[in-house]
Amino acid sequence: MKYIGALDVGTTSVRFHIIDEQINTVASFVDKIQLLYPSPGHVEIDPDELWKTIVNVIKNALKNSGVKPESIACLGISTQRGSFTTWNLKDGKHYHNFITWKDVRADSMVKEWNSSMTMKGLRLVSQCLYTLTRRKRFLAASVFKFMNTQMTLRLLWVLQHVPGLQEATNNGNAVFGGVDCWLLYKLTGKHVTDVSSASATGLFDPFTMSWSGLMINLLKLPHNIFPEVLDTTGNFGVTFKEIFDVEIPILCSMADQSASLFGSAAIRPGDLKITMGTGTFMNVNTGTKPHASISGLYPIVGWRIKDELVYAAEGASNDTGVLIEWAKQIGIINHADEAASIASSVNHSDGVCFVPAFSGLQAPINDYTAATGFIGIKPTTQRAHIVRSLLESIVYRILLLYESLCEETSFTYSRIRVDGGVSKNNFILQLLADLTGLQVERATNIEMSILGVAFLAGLQCGIWENKEEILKLRKTETIFEPNEENRLRYQPIIAEWKRALQRLRQWY
Repeated sequence: MKYIGALDVGTTSVRFHIIDEQINTVASFVDKIQLLYPSPGHVEIDPDELWKTIVNVIKNALKNSGVKPESIACLGISTQRGSFTTWNLKDGKHYHNFITWKDVRADSMVKEWNSSMTMKGLRLVSQCLYTLTRRKRFLAASVFKFMNTQMTLRLLWVLQHVPGLQEATNNGNAVFGGVDCWLLYKLTGKHVTDVSSASATGLFDPFTMSWSGLMINLLKLPHNIFPEVLDTTGNFGVTFKEIFDVEIPILCSMADQSASLFGSAAIRPGDLKITMGTGTFMNVNTGTKPHASISGLYPIVGWRIKDELVYAAEGASNDTGVLIEWAKQIGIINHADEAASIASSVNHSDGVCFVPAFSGLQAPINDYTAATGFIGIKPTTQRAHIVRSLLESIVYRILLLYESLCEETSFTYSRIRVDGGVSKNNFILQLLADLTGLQVERATNIEMSILGVAFLAGLQCGIWENKEEILKLRKTETIFEPNEENRLRYQPIIAEWKRALQRLRQWY
């Protein structure tokens, strides 16, 4: 029996699954990642502590399974995007903690650059070039704005503020990378990344499939710090023997949302999936061409496997699972599992609207100064109304993304595949089906990033011969059918919520 090791390094947890040839999880282990908040708006992870957590999670999963390390045929790795560190390539010591994708320390730089004459000129020239050539690369550049979730200006910030880092880059000693890149270095000694992870940095051009010389030169970033970009599957190297007592080949490494897209079997153009974890990520497979958006949907690389290059368009809402955790923290609910039943105990939210904007409002609104808040609370408001309005707001935000997707793409959608911890909530999924008019499909296994890298690593090492073989192994647990009557009933409620949303925009 051959086994696959599938590692997922998320924002709040590290998971490792040992998976057999029938996609059964033989054993797994999970541990939390400690987020650090050294200053307001700063969100970091200690690389040394993260490394210890990753190694312990893998070793504990192996111990619990009884599977010998030499029986692991290959490893697949999925990682969070947008978080990065810099380190010395010779001794491996990092210059600073991981600056995570939730960090807003460079917010003032983001605002300054977006309103600068340089960026206004770049957008104007790009608009003119698009008018002349109709090339989507120029359309994307004509509406480009820096975002806090991209690595771009946070990388510039550390180069300006971390003592000795700029000098180290000038001497060729310092390198840069996301969680995937740093982890591959720790496991194999190589400074590499894959195309899906590179495309999520904000420094990689998905239209030319290379690091963006324009962006790097514009920000005056050192060219020598960037990793080599590889295919999503292939030989990333083998783990150092001293880590797990054997050398295990790493045959897949990719960004978590791309892994989730593949794990959801969204492998054809127009296939749509939504991951509901810490945040919500809506991805549609756009086939062989990158998407150029005017509303803030982001073009990313799904995967590249030899001659097969697949792109995706992504829309995100940063506040999803974090809302459930916040509701627990302040005592509105005791457990995440009870939220759906509390919301369903009343027929409406009694006119209460909740705007989820702890991290501002992303596409298609793109307002990072928006505030979170309840509007419409009255003496008749009960706890169930509060909980219901909170869950409804998650679906309303997804609906905004879906409406943008329909406006900007020509695909006909019939189904949404969902995964992530919040996808366990039946109230949310049924409402999502009702408001989009689409079937919402929840698989038996909701750990889609794990499943995606397991599929691809297993294909690479010969456990399965082709995609059709693995697609047959994916099992659906529940399909939520849309209710047209409920969709019509919600139309005025959604209109009220959009009014509340306007009230809380540009608050800060």
